[in-house]
Amino acid sequence: MNNNELFQAFEDNGVIFLDKSTVYIQEGVSIGQGTIIGPSVMLEKNTSIGENCHIIFNTRISNSIIGDNTTIESSVIVDSRIGNDTQVGPFAYVRPNSNIGNNCRIGDFVEIKNSTLGSGTKASHLTYIGDADLGENINLGCGVVFVNYDGKNKTRSQIEDNAFVGCNSNIISPVRIGKNAYIAAGTTLTNDVPEDALAIGRSKQSNKEGWSKKAQLFGDYKNK
Repeated sequence: MNNNELFQAFEDNGVIFLDKSTVYIQEGVSIGQGTIIGPSVMLEKNTSIGENCHIIFNTRISNSIIGDNTTIESSVIVDSRIGNDTQVGPFAYVRPNSNIGNNCRIGDFVEIKNSTLGSGTKASHLTYIGDADLGENINLGCGVVFVNYDGKNKTRSQIEDNAFVGCNSNIISPVRIGKNAYIAAGTTLTNDVPEDALAIGRSKQSNKEGWSKKAQLFGDYKNK
């Protein structure tokens, strides 16, 4: 089947292309009815995209399964599975062996590798999830990092349902965070957290009043 025949077959099945001249699709790809494919999209190998999806500009999907009503924007997905009603991107990277559930939010500059995210879990921006198993309805704040590699071994962490991980937290694997637990922003977590607990792992703030004037750090800067 040549390119024209391939695109025509998709269009006959109700797929909408915004700019076919910039789209690359390999044979073996399936796309459901009502799905919109934007410009500069690459669909490779045995990728399967569900119905009523929106695959937006500059996205590459390879050997992956995308559920119904899901939006992928300017992102890369390889050897993974994305559920229904989920939003990915812009600028997300879903690496091999990742399984993302339904009604999830994977935002800008989020990288996921060899991990599972349950339905309703959100990582909205600037987060790395590597070698981890996350339950349902978990919120990961901005800048959360799963520290999965100690220089010799890679280990896994687990977060159970309804947990909340504050911004700029480091999850030093392997640890387990229980159901409904909260991790305070800025925490470096090295031990398990029980169900319903609050974990705080950061140094205590200390303010030295008048220190900058005594140290004369600014010199005549304020007068220039």
